[in-house]
Amino acid sequence: MGKKVKKEVESPPKDVFDPLLIESKTAATVVLMLSSPEEEVLAKACDAIYKFASKGDENKVTLLGLGAVEPLYKLISHEDPIVRRNAVMVFGIMASNHDVRKLLRELDVTNSLISRLAPEEDVVIHEFATLCLAHLAAEYTSKAQIFEQGGLEPLIRLLGSPDPDVSKNSVECIYLLVQDFQSRAAVRELNVIPPLLELLKSEYPVIQLLALKTLEVISNDRETRIILTEHQVLDYLLKILETKEFSDLHVEALAVVGSCLEDVDTMQSIQQTGGLKKLLSFIGVSTVPDVQKNAAKAIAKAAYDSENRKILNEHEVEKYLINLLGNDNDGVKAAASQAISAMCENLASKRAFGPQGIPQLVQLLSSDNEEVKEAAVIALANLTAASPSNASAVAEAEGIQPLINTLSAQRDGAIANAATVLTNVAMQEPFRLNILHHGIMSALVGPLRSTNSLVQSKAAFAVAAFGCDADARNELRNASGLGPLIELLHSKNEEVRRNACWAVMVCASDEPTAVELCRLGALEILEEINLSTGHKNNFSEGALEKLLDNNLSQKYSQMGYLSSSNIITDGFYDCGQVQPGVRFLSLEELSKQELTDRRALIFVNAKPQNIVPVVEEKPQDTSYEQTNLSSSILRRGSREKASLTASPVEEKQELSGRRSSLSKGSTREKGSRKGKGKKEEEKVKEDDVQITSEVQDEVNLENSHWLPPADFILLDYINDASKIILPLTTTWKQVVVLAQFVADKMGGPIERDRLHDFSWELHISEIEFELKCNAVPIGKVKKGTFYHRALLFKVIADRIGIGCSLVRGEYNRAWNEVKLVDDSPQGIAGLLLPPQEYIVDLMFEPGYLMKQGSAEADRYKFI
Repeated sequence: MGKKVKKEVESPPKDVFDPLLIESKTAATVVLMLSSPEEEVLAKACDAIYKFASKGDENKVTLLGLGAVEPLYKLISHEDPIVRRNAVMVFGIMASNHDVRKLLRELDVTNSLISRLAPEEDVVIHEFATLCLAHLAAEYTSKAQIFEQGGLEPLIRLLGSPDPDVSKNSVECIYLLVQDFQSRAAVRELNVIPPLLELLKSEYPVIQLLALKTLEVISNDRETRIILTEHQVLDYLLKILETKEFSDLHVEALAVVGSCLEDVDTMQSIQQTGGLKKLLSFIGVSTVPDVQKNAAKAIAKAAYDSENRKILNEHEVEKYLINLLGNDNDGVKAAASQAISAMCENLASKRAFGPQGIPQLVQLLSSDNEEVKEAAVIALANLTAASPSNASAVAEAEGIQPLINTLSAQRDGAIANAATVLTNVAMQEPFRLNILHHGIMSALVGPLRSTNSLVQSKAAFAVAAFGCDADARNELRNASGLGPLIELLHSKNEEVRRNACWAVMVCASDEPTAVELCRLGALEILEEINLSTGHKNNFSEGALEKLLDNNLSQKYSQMGYLSSSNIITDGFYDCGQVQPGVRFLSLEELSKQELTDRRALIFVNAKPQNIVPVVEEKPQDTSYEQTNLSSSILRRGSREKASLTASPVEEKQELSGRRSSLSKGSTREKGSRKGKGKKEEEKVKEDDVQITSEVQDEVNLENSHWLPPADFILLDYINDASKIILPLTTTWKQVVVLAQFVADKMGGPIERDRLHDFSWELHISEIEFELKCNAVPIGKVKKGTFYHRALLFKVIADRIGIGCSLVRGEYNRAWNEVKLVDDSPQGIAGLLLPPQEYIVDLMFEPGYLMKQGSAEADRYKFI
């Protein structure tokens, strides 16, 4: 009999814990489970966290606060594929939060994520790893990390993934990465274009859209455009544009087309295949604003090349752009204006735009949209450049006032180009006057104060263009525009500084403006500019010269020289040499100073005032004692010798009789004026009575403009000299007689060894004391030394047409230089010798002419 064997059941090992199902409704508990050594727990914890994070951004923030990111980071590289997959899924979801991304950057998770893109990984890991990278690529720092750690290559490979989510995330990440130029170059080398073109065939619009956006960005590089052309990308794009079902892709497709058309080869290719005609036809029939806008942008990009402009002009692209100007959408108007700006570099296009395009662009200047206004005025600036017909069209379209209004626009580009258009239009005289009547100079003051160098440059250029008109200069001066203009002379921008110098040179064309410019410091700034080889320019030198030529008092004070072309007029004064850095005071300021022992200033004012002081009826006395320099109670008067133009005499006298005639009756003191006759006195009084009531209504005591007193003695000198000198037949004789005339009026000839006894200083001091003023009219000087006589000679010579210069020397010396032709030439009969320069003796032998450079001339000047 066999024995029965009893089978015993083995009990589990004592160190093994029975399976336990744990349920938790607390996120903190689940986060703690991420540190478990058990793969099943880790996988379930990651799955639970994924579901929790998917419910909203607040949950992501909660998980971040609970410290879930750090343990999850360790798990994305876990050996178990399920744990790894679930951890990556959590990262893909949580990376949409900004604070989470910030921590991920600090942890440098990009390298681990890129490792998860390996072909052997699960497709779900590919999906969420690319999603996480796409979130991270939205920020620059992460872009750099992905690029540097080699993320582009696996991303490009995944563009061909059969999973649409992987393709979508990969192309989105690449789109964000190629915003940086390094990535653009890299994806070209990695042959990204073929897989991108394949994505255009995707059944998912979002993938097609991202592929087009990526193509648009990378097509900004010429090398990439060449590759796109080789792959016939335009065929793909034109098919998209011809398919109505793809209307949501038309905008981006046109953007890529625009980039491709920048290359001439591509443009020629699309023209030959008929694609360009299709494209323009599509633009003409489309009513979608974004499509129209991108179409205009595409034309603008293509039009930057001259050959492309010719091709577009042949296809009459101008009419399409003009039609777009009438669109209701501001974006379309701005894009069309920009395209016109580019196209009008072609002369044929510029002419085509004129008749219909310019009136529409002028209307856009009144747009409330600043972008539209700026684009329109830029187009007008390009259209009117070197095109008188288009400039006329702007004026005829009543564009002047809108352009002036645009000078106060919000955008610097609009302001600068408005100034340019106005300058272009002003090339034609009638339009320039029209612009001036609209107050252009006052409107330019604001742009002159701009901080934008382009605005400053164009505004200064406009001032130079309009400043040739006296009324314009007055307007700018009255609008306080000279100050801002002078400030631009300090600019570090070469063009601004150059145009400012040009404007100052133009504005200095009249004495009042020149004086004001000097008062504001323009002279010192220009001198400083001209001392710098880096800052000096042709206009800075011209401006300095023009300023001084129209402010002869300051020129003579600073430079000690007036040329024959520097004509001394009324209001000139000689206050001696002003030291560098000392402000040059006006005649009014100097006249109102208290009497001092400093050198008297000598002024010139031979012009009788139209208004003279109102006094009680007394015996007529024109002496200077009755005339106060600061007198402001003025009335009109009449005077027989008001004209400064000398009347010619009928009888000519010979040079031999001049000395006697000069010594007999031509020196008329102030008292001798009473011998003019009762009839003249009665006529003056009668005129005075007739105008008294009128003057009382017109004169405002407080607002009367200060004028120096008229120098009637100087007026007599000029008239007498004119009668004596003008009939003489040669300039040589005129110079000699004028020198004798001047010397006779200022004390006569002086012996050289008795010069120290000629007490002219005391005489001048007595005049100053008599007038109680430092300012002395030159006609009042009866004992004059070198500089008095030289000044009087220059004043009279300028009035009667004798060319001479005035030179200041040292020790109260001054002299006149004249250029004369010897009327008795030596040598061959009839030989005309060139003129020679002579110094005119006014002191010792009045009328004696000394050759420049001779010993006697040097002695006259320096000894």
